[in-house]
Amino acid sequence: MNTPELSLLGKPTAYIDHYDPDLLYPIARANKRAELGLSTGNFPFMGADIWNAYELSWLNRRGKPQIALARLVVPHDSPNIIESKSMKLYFNSFSQTVFDSELEVLACIKNDMSFALMRPLQELSLSTDSTPAARAVQTQASHTLALGAELIGPERFEMERIADFEGLDLDRLDIECVHYQPRPELLQVTTGLPQVTETLRSNLLKSNCLVTGQPDWGSVQIHYSGDAIDQEGLLGYIVSFRDHNEFHEQCVERIFMDIWTRCRPTRLSVYARYTRRGGLDINPFRTSHPERLPLQVRLARQ
Repeated sequence: MNTPELSLLGKPTAYIDHYDPDLLYPIARANKRAELGLSTGNFPFMGADIWNAYELSWLNRRGKPQIALARLVVPHDSPNIIESKSMKLYFNSFSQTVFDSELEVLACIKNDMSFALMRPLQELSLSTDSTPAARAVQTQASHTLALGAELIGPERFEMERIADFEGLDLDRLDIECVHYQPRPELLQVTTGLPQVTETLRSNLLKSNCLVTGQPDWGSVQIHYSGDAIDQEGLLGYIVSFRDHNEFHEQCVERIFMDIWTRCRPTRLSVYARYTRRGGLDINPFRTSHPERLPLQVRLARQ
């Protein structure tokens, strides 16, 4: 079983500059979800994890470097997540590899990611045949995943927007903060009044890497319908993640479940965008109801 402690996080690493999909290190979602009382296939949420990779480059047939941004949309119900350092190493392995076209690069990424996200974790490698064509055949034959993937070339860079989350800013509140481990009991609602629909946001989300303890800085947007959530308590709850060690995806699911179970909204969406590390940012989105994924607009700190 792949565990975070056995990954390359926090360890000296040799950077491989020729395409190697076996660098991807999947970790099962199930263990952390079990802590939240969630069993496989029995989730009160749906959504996706949106990854942006800013350090992707390869060589064309003339040896000239090509560059692009990669955007991946990983469904919430994939059995695994990918440990982020392994993904950085994977993307860097393209750097001295020749590809015929951007489409070939994209096909490799989609096939490799789909396999790693879906594969049983006792399989330590895909096969002895690591060619892109062989991996595509094996992935198509044994695994399916609605993975979204696109490459954004330099001709589209100017279209990448920077904005802020919409919603009422919780950070305006002058509250006393004394809790720095998750305190769901801070979440309270006002009952007996008309229900509300509102969007709240904060830039004060911070957690730490589950393995290394390095800080993960983020912003969070919460949209809900139901009894009004006490805003001071909600902000204190967001701040209480400050010394908590957990991966981005796991933090967002914990926030969703704490609000869902304690505040009992009729509808709820939680969306976090984390600042990049190692040329990657991870942006989990969880919602109680079918809806479009949020527009991919980078926040200023990203």
